[in-house]
Amino acid sequence: MIYHRVALIGLGLIASSMAHAMRQYRLAGTIVGHAQSAETRAIARELFCDEVFATPAEAVKGADLVVLCTPVGAMAEIARAIAPHLAPGATVTDVGSVKGAVVEAVAPHMPEGVHFIPGHPIAGTEHSGPRSGFATLFQNRWWLLTPLEGADPAATARLRALCEGMGANVDEMDVAHHDLVLAVTSHTPHLIAYTMVGVAEHMRRVSNSEVIKYSAGGFRDLTRIAASDPVMWRDVFLTNKDAVLDILGRFTEELFVLQRAIRMGDGEHLHAYFTRTRAIRRGIIEAGQDTSAPDFGRIAPPGEGKG
Repeated sequence: MIYHRVALIGLGLIASSMAHAMRQYRLAGTIVGHAQSAETRAIARELFCDEVFATPAEAVKGADLVVLCTPVGAMAEIARAIAPHLAPGATVTDVGSVKGAVVEAVAPHMPEGVHFIPGHPIAGTEHSGPRSGFATLFQNRWWLLTPLEGADPAATARLRALCEGMGANVDEMDVAHHDLVLAVTSHTPHLIAYTMVGVAEHMRRVSNSEVIKYSAGGFRDLTRIAASDPVMWRDVFLTNKDAVLDILGRFTEELFVLQRAIRMGDGEHLHAYFTRTRAIRRGIIEAGQDTSAPDFGRIAPPGEGKG
């Protein structure tokens, strides 16, 4: 057991998966939670929480680990609410996909003696809600920690041990660098997926649903990504806008180059470009972050299909 009492604030996919994993691997003594919805609280109480509370302030009392699993836009209000009730020596972390905005929202409210260590598990599916979690979600996925200057090494090591105990690979990263890296690997790809599916939705209205009927693997992958939680992704783009706009600008420049190559019939350029990008896919497979198995009709095992 690594923590005696863990409080999960927000009870969706990540929180429920954490609870199942902590339970299965005996990493926590008591697991409690908070959600705004009475229905969600009832489901969490039934499936994975020992206790569930109607307010975050009640949930964090006596917890030696508090995990903020809400959309980034809600974290400032929650931090204000829980601050007076945090136990001395407790660790507060989060699972947000953006770190700079989380630090700005949460850090000013943390009392002396409480360890705030931002975190981000790079794992998920297109599903959300308290019934969507499963214990193996974090297996062989990266969990990034972004300790702030002066962070307590022992508290960081303890949180790292919890993440590793749930099967994750753990690395530490600077806050600003994290947000730039994730703008490349997650945020901008999501925006592109949302955009392409939006184009297809428009085309569907003028093509008698043929876009959906004849969808190929690439489009199906985009629709999976574009089915992710709209509240979470709205907050991601609003809170990491500088990095996303930077990468989106670079993407636009690359797109213009490809447009010109297609227009000019420059097959040599296209072949060389696609050869270089193909190597990225091989690297992801070699790193164990996906499988090379064909995905058409495949029944994906739990944890596959990250967004």
